[in-house]
Amino acid sequence: MTTMTEASVREFKMPDVGEGLTEAEILKWYVQPGDTVTDGQVVCEVETAKAAVELPIPYDGVVRELRFPEGTTVDVGTSIIAVDVSGGSAPAAAPAAPAPPATQEQPEEPKAEGSGRQPVLVGYGVATSSTKRRPRKATEIPAQESAPVSAAVQAELNGHGTLPATASAPPAPASAQAVAAGRPLAKPPVRKLAKDLGVDLASVVPSGPDGIITREDVHAAAAAPAQAPAGPTAPQPTPAGTPAPVTTAAPAPAASYDSGRETRIPVKGVRKATAQAMVGSAFTAPHVTEFVTIDVTRTMKLVEELKRDKDMQGLRVNPLLLIAKALLVAIRRNPDVNASWDEANQEIVRKHYVNLGIAAATPRGLIVPNIKDAHDKTLPQLAEALGELVATAREGRTSPAAMQGGTVTITNVGVFGVDTGTPILNPGESAILAVGAIKLQPWVHKGKVKPRQVTTLALSFDHRLVDGELGSKVLADVAAVLEQPKRLITWG
Repeated sequence: MTTMTEASVREFKMPDVGEGLTEAEILKWYVQPGDTVTDGQVVCEVETAKAAVELPIPYDGVVRELRFPEGTTVDVGTSIIAVDVSGGSAPAAAPAAPAPPATQEQPEEPKAEGSGRQPVLVGYGVATSSTKRRPRKATEIPAQESAPVSAAVQAELNGHGTLPATASAPPAPASAQAVAAGRPLAKPPVRKLAKDLGVDLASVVPSGPDGIITREDVHAAAAAPAQAPAGPTAPQPTPAGTPAPVTTAAPAPAASYDSGRETRIPVKGVRKATAQAMVGSAFTAPHVTEFVTIDVTRTMKLVEELKRDKDMQGLRVNPLLLIAKALLVAIRRNPDVNASWDEANQEIVRKHYVNLGIAAATPRGLIVPNIKDAHDKTLPQLAEALGELVATAREGRTSPAAMQGGTVTITNVGVFGVDTGTPILNPGESAILAVGAIKLQPWVHKGKVKPRQVTTLALSFDHRLVDGELGSKVLADVAAVLEQPKRLITWG
């Protein structure tokens, strides 16, 4: 069997496709063992906590092995595909890779020249700190004495322990090794999941290959009733040298819900990141929300006029465009609102640029891509940027970079017919504007009750750095521009 550590085989590791992310789920493979790949060719699509991203391979060769199937969540820095770069053909059936010797370090991707970390571009490696392993202990068995073990067991050992002292003896099945070692087999992310859910891995029945506990096993154990039927007593320790008996554990009790009446959806990817971010924001930043109901009839007339303007032909012109412009004008008049709170240094960081975030609902969950340097854009440029942002989000092609560095956000709940809401701040930002539905309502205009286009705006802000006066001025300025759009000229 050909070893995967020979010079002609390159290991492509899961890159850090978004700064600080630790794992990604493989959504789809575009290649199979035996396929020829070229430098820059997309080989798979993965989903991180921020977006779905296609990964290109950084070299030419023949696919030797896909390390993980679709639907697997893989840690950053873990090899996901092996490619033979020697130019030879791949074997008909790619064999599983044997484990490397216990003392051998996994090869690392070359670092960027003149840099202390590896590049974070898609397909070109991650930070050194993401993949560097701990030094092996001196008590580990030398490489020449270690016996081959299954890939699953080796993956577990590489992450958490050392090989047993009886390496010269034929290896026992993975489940027997786990019993003998007194520790269930599970990958680091699964152990963390079990810890977060309060599940004892020793009580979980494994369903993975070679007795490995999977995420689904942990979720099943967490959903099981607290009072489970009494099972068989724990096996007594066996004398040294006696093979440990493999005990068949009782099947996990059925989940306490009716699968015909309920559907359980794993929280991962974008939805998981959104949930964590919203909880962190809600319980970190003291939120204050103010509301104002305004007559936007003149703004709606201007929208119709702009749609017919030859300079705006082919661009996305709608009320959101003028609302975005109104918010940018308000920020220019009240620059202190465009800031963030630096907890570590106890400082308020005022931004001299506006990266305008637009909340977008997608099949994968809520994302907030932002328009970089929106404050410098003309109205046609802003319309073009908004159109590209929405189209990219709907197609699921929003990049992680497009969702980083936002300074203030707009969420348009009016598209759902909702009048208003109390939006939660995007982490790291100080303000978010919610726009309600624009409806024809009776309104006192020039002393008479007339049907007018009316909407409600809601501005949430971080009360640590935005006080009531500043927040009120910003909201009042946005309202004033939308009531009298000519202020886009006089104030802009």
